Amino acid sequence: MRTADGDYVLPVDKPEGPTSHDVVAMARRGLGTRRVGHTGTLDPFASGLLVLCVGRATRLAEYLSGLDKRYAAEARLGVSTDTLDREGELIEEDDGWKTVKIEAVEAALRTLEGRIQQVPPQYSAKKVGGEAMHRKARRGESVDLAPVAVDVYELQLLRFEPPTVTFGVHCSTGTYVRALARDLGKALGVGAHLTALRRTSVGPFDLEDAVEANDLGQADAVEASRVSPLAALSHLPTLQVADDVAARVRHGQRVRMGTPGVGADALPVDAVAGSAARLVAVAHADDLVAVGRLEDGVLKPAKVFPA
Repeated sequence: MRTADGDYVLPVDKPEGPTSHDVVAMARRGLGTRRVGHTGTLDPFASGLLVLCVGRATRLAEYLSGLDKRYAAEARLGVSTDTLDREGELIEEDDGWKTVKIEAVEAALRTLEGRIQQVPPQYSAKKVGGEAMHRKARRGESVDLAPVAVDVYELQLLRFEPPTVTFGVHCSTGTYVRALARDLGKALGVGAHLTALRRTSVGPFDLEDAVEANDLGQADAVEASRVSPLAALSHLPTLQVADDVAARVRHGQRVRMGTPGVGADALPVDAVAGSAARLVAVAHADDLVAVGRLEDGVLKPAKVFPA
């Protein structure tokens, strides 16, 4: 796969307003291809990094959708909404925010770090009974949602200008920042909702390297931001193979470590000899050959890519 051939991953800076699907549609028009998909949605009111896969790189989406995320967020204390963000209907106000001190905000944020049990928002894309929750919520249906374990690696207070709390988030995929704002307000006893959200990174992808959504039709801007399929998998160990081994892997053949032409030296020891399956990116020079599972010293191709 070669970036020049139109198979690549493209970090895009989504503005406030459009849906993630709108940005995909913009990319399809601007890039002149229907084969575009995203690796994780952003709410319409949110802005920031949306990672798109183009051409045959759409087959990489499953390996990119589970990456951790970073956000810059703002929450408004003392006001709760049904959607947990500024788009929703007011459901409760509490002027107790006027007495909240910065020390209390810092302490409340600390309680939301680590492995936490988070109740998803009623208004979300999460499916219950095969239907997205937000569709049920708009019909006035409320569902008791079970808490979900998520990892909040860091919650950093950036600024406190009552009633607004500005904070940075580093979290696992599946974490709702709207729910963090809700739970922050709950911990402080005054309620809260999310008023602004900007995604700044997804795994190894950074907002600073993204193309503006309005520039998706500009070849130079796209060229400066697009990422080769192999580089997009930099979070996986890379197994370099010789040309003849690459051909075998592309035909779906299993390859044992120690086979001539298999450069396993650069892999972690546990990846080579471990009994637990480990995903690896198989490469020939700068080309992605396959994504495979390495188990008991044997590479098993999971998804192969033509030369």
